[in-house]
Amino acid sequence: MMETINSSKQAIELEDKYGAHNYHPLPVVLSRGEGVHLWDVEGKRYYDFLSAYSAVNQGHCHPRIKNALIEQAGTLTLTSRAFYNDVLGPFEKYITAYFGFDKVLPMNTGAEGVETAIKIARKWGYEKKGIVEGQAKIVVAENNFHGRTSTIISFSSDANARKNFGPYMPGFVRIPYNDIDALKSALEDDTVVAFLVEPIQGEAGVYTPAEDYLKKVAEACKSKNVLFIADEIQTGIARTGSLLAVCGNCTCEGHCERQSTYIKPDILILGKAISGGFYPVSAVLTDNPIMDVIKPGTHGSTFGGNPLGAKIAMTALEVVRDEKLAQNARRLGKLFRDRMQILVDKYRILKLVRGKGLLNAVVVNDSPDSSTAWDMCLKLAENGLLAKPTHGNIIRFAPPLVMTEEQLHDCCDIIEKVVKQFDNR
Repeated sequence: MMETINSSKQAIELEDKYGAHNYHPLPVVLSRGEGVHLWDVEGKRYYDFLSAYSAVNQGHCHPRIKNALIEQAGTLTLTSRAFYNDVLGPFEKYITAYFGFDKVLPMNTGAEGVETAIKIARKWGYEKKGIVEGQAKIVVAENNFHGRTSTIISFSSDANARKNFGPYMPGFVRIPYNDIDALKSALEDDTVVAFLVEPIQGEAGVYTPAEDYLKKVAEACKSKNVLFIADEIQTGIARTGSLLAVCGNCTCEGHCERQSTYIKPDILILGKAISGGFYPVSAVLTDNPIMDVIKPGTHGSTFGGNPLGAKIAMTALEVVRDEKLAQNARRLGKLFRDRMQILVDKYRILKLVRGKGLLNAVVVNDSPDSSTAWDMCLKLAENGLLAKPTHGNIIRFAPPLVMTEEQLHDCCDIIEKVVKQFDNR
């Protein structure tokens, strides 16, 4: 019989006893969500400033997406790709038009999306670029986070993700992030098929590159017939104040292929908020000359492209467009960074603030080995705001994009209250 949870202590003890210890959560047990708010088992309300790592950009339990899920769940959820279904085609047409590509290959999780892009790039390299099979290399950035599968950790620089999981897959070259000269040097190798990069390194601490970095990346890759792969699993779907981080400063409601600020990657990887937090959906988009290397039997997933996920994703993207979430993220993001900069200037416990749109981070003026950022997040939770540290002394702040200006200022007041307490220690 399924156990009923009556307290946070009970839930934490159950997870600790029966679950693998592969996460270190804040000691908060959540049971309900709506919009920008979450409630714990005891009924305390919190502002969500993590958004499930940007998976719930549309807010928790958005009613339009929920209704789409309910309707499709009562009609047809899964057929496998052994047969056609009447939702996948419309989804494929919708999302390719939305982002301006010829083809899409739908999967489930973000890591599957990255794995899919790697396979496509390698196959393209052998069949279209003429590289000898088994020799293809993919260039990646230091401090990347693209997932934790065996392939992906092979090119991770995170010791926790890598240690004791080898042997590692060859064929990857790491270079410094935001270093165009390092990329150009790596591209001199004729066996390089692709450069895989996050437009903003979220997990690493919300590192934003130079304004012209992505433009130069696209130009360098094109000059060497190398695929530019943008991992927008976390930065996409309006999070950074535009539909995609590669859109630059554009806030158009659909794809912005004709906008001068848009840098179109050869392969685009999406996940997380593409389904508004209701169901795991990821997608790899590219144009015909690249996607045509995929033939029956070369790649797939039982759940990839299922009608339930497809219907949810279409509705989630409609919400982003109809509610102008990119525009809201841009406006509120500037307000947030302005408020945080005041705190950085005022309190010595804070070192700097950085980010774009509503993907931001504050760097605590303490060692990455200290517990200060963690302790601050515990105190923020006590005051009704949920955030999480990354890399020791960095706190990431990424609320749902449906947040209002009044709510944002309320949250900034909470953050200042906590910062002030730590600054006086």
